[in-house]
Amino acid sequence: MYLNKLSLFHFKNHEEAEFTFCHDVNCFTGNNGTGKTNILDAIYYLGLSKSYFTVSDAQCIQQGAGFFTIHGSFSIGNNDEEIYCGLKTGQRKVMKRNQKEYQRIAEHLGLIPVVMIAPSDQELVIGGSEERRKLMDNILCQCDKVYLEQLTGYNRVLQQRNALLKTQSVHLNDDTVLIWDEQLASFGTFIHERRKVFAEEVKDDFERIYKIISGDREVAGFTYNSALNTTDLLSLLKVHQHRDRMLQYTSSGIHRDDLEFLIGGKSVKKYGSQGQQKSFVIAYKLALYQYIKKIHGEMPVLLLDDIFEKLDDTRMQNLLGLVAGEDFGQLFITDTHQGRAEEVFKMFDKEVKSYHFH
Repeated sequence: MYLNKLSLFHFKNHEEAEFTFCHDVNCFTGNNGTGKTNILDAIYYLGLSKSYFTVSDAQCIQQGAGFFTIHGSFSIGNNDEEIYCGLKTGQRKVMKRNQKEYQRIAEHLGLIPVVMIAPSDQELVIGGSEERRKLMDNILCQCDKVYLEQLTGYNRVLQQRNALLKTQSVHLNDDTVLIWDEQLASFGTFIHERRKVFAEEVKDDFERIYKIISGDREVAGFTYNSALNTTDLLSLLKVHQHRDRMLQYTSSGIHRDDLEFLIGGKSVKKYGSQGQQKSFVIAYKLALYQYIKKIHGEMPVLLLDDIFEKLDDTRMQNLLGLVAGEDFGQLFITDTHQGRAEEVFKMFDKEVKSYHFH
């Protein structure tokens, strides 16, 4: 899969911009604050129908403007795909594929697979479990429509169960709770099984990629921790029902699952250096790239934002050599140093197209 053209109107700090891209490496260089990262975010938006960096869609509208639009021309297999996204202040977001509007934006997920690696990804290591679950679910939702439906169902029932526990915990009878528990267990069991398979399938690629980036100096891995690894969700909910009534929320379930990141058998969060933490995150994201590629049969677009920070020269050379290889496709990269990325990638016989921002 390739992105051939991109045009923006009033997206973040870009009043109007148009780009044409090569199929290998596309570089955006310039000082911080010039809008390099916003180009990557626009590409991500076309894939996931949301910003990677901004929670509110409205915040993506350029200051003083009343709308934004993003338009991308893609080649997917033998097909050309025109993807449009637009938002007017006070109105709902519009996504179109080949000029036909989606009735539900969720229908678009998976068509344009995209993987972003950015400095904020350090939260995957140092942040709470929610960040790691959210990314796992994000990838699975891109790859599996049924998973998206099941996760949506689980979250809806969880919200309803929590509302009942909060407002009626004293008066709730066991039969009423059981109705919600059975629904939650049905959705949760499906999600847990898919996550377990996902973790196993990603693990080998992760360990291989981390070895390459670290120069085989360290052994890294991760484990999928879930209470459902040892018991079923319905039993778990029953055991914790009294506690849930006291707490007035659901204290157990797949919404408490986590991935434990390890280097040399020790926590990356507690014992990893900044370079090791960044290497870990990059290796994990590139393993997710390989997972998406296997499921879709297409190479996702890879977005690397400010990748040169906090990595020593050896790790950087190993990383760039890896993404320049045949396992990866079209690449978009930002850098504050003009010419640095171009010089490295040309060593790997890659076509490089550059845009410099002032």
